Amino acid sequence: MNQTIVFIHGAWMTPKCWEPFVSFFTARGYTCQTPAWPYHDRPVAELRASPDPDLKQLGLGEIIDHYAQIIEQLPEPPILIGHSFGGLVTQVLLDRGLGVAGVALDPAPPRGILAAAYPTTTRALLRIIATPGGWRKVFHWSLGEFAYAFVNTLPPEEQKRAYDEFVVPEAGRLFFQNAFSALNAHTPGQVNFSNGRRAPLLITAGTKDHIVPARMVRANFLRYTQQPGTITEYQEFPGGTHWLIAQPGWEMVAGSVENWLRKHVYNEKASRRG
Repeated sequence: MNQTIVFIHGAWMTPKCWEPFVSFFTARGYTCQTPAWPYHDRPVAELRASPDPDLKQLGLGEIIDHYAQIIEQLPEPPILIGHSFGGLVTQVLLDRGLGVAGVALDPAPPRGILAAAYPTTTRALLRIIATPGGWRKVFHWSLGEFAYAFVNTLPPEEQKRAYDEFVVPEAGRLFFQNAFSALNAHTPGQVNFSNGRRAPLLITAGTKDHIVPARMVRANFLRYTQQPGTITEYQEFPGGTHWLIAQPGWEMVAGSVENWLRKHVYNEKASRRG
């Protein structure tokens, strides 16, 4: 098997968060690429100590265009696997015709799904949204905020280990764009749910996720109109937090993703050759 996967990380993270998945898929013959968001391409300790001054200007549109340029330079369309905001980026990129298939793990909500309607999401992001001028600021998440939003079922020592090892400062602009997308008809988080030419898409959720609860992810999935010739599927992982990609049991998530890819990407290729 010689298929490239482009992994797209989410907010508060760097490509380091993909280490378990990269190990898993590399061992199974995939070529794995983990390009960083703009201003996220340094070690975690450096980013925490001195985030780039331009980070405050980073928005969803810049992230989407950044990955589009990377993907367009590849010799063949890759598989796209994104987590959180990276999941939403994956959905948008598939709309653009980029990628042979996409997997959106705990994706941030596209336009049309009101994040404020979900109490745990509101609690997780309240300090950011309530900060005057927050769309022009860089935020540092506390351990308590990360623990509630991402790793709420893990023991305290595991929460702190994940926080120390992975969490970096983030641009407030992203969260304001997403929270108020209903007011912007041209938001970069817009998804064409009726795109009949889109590549296969798997959307997944964890039943214990606080920041992107399973109800929100199901609402995202149900927006798709299941056009003839397209594949859109949904899967929930019992007990999964927002840290699906690295919490204990992540191997089951990765295995389910690979099984789905084998079914809907490689079987489809084989049937075309036949």
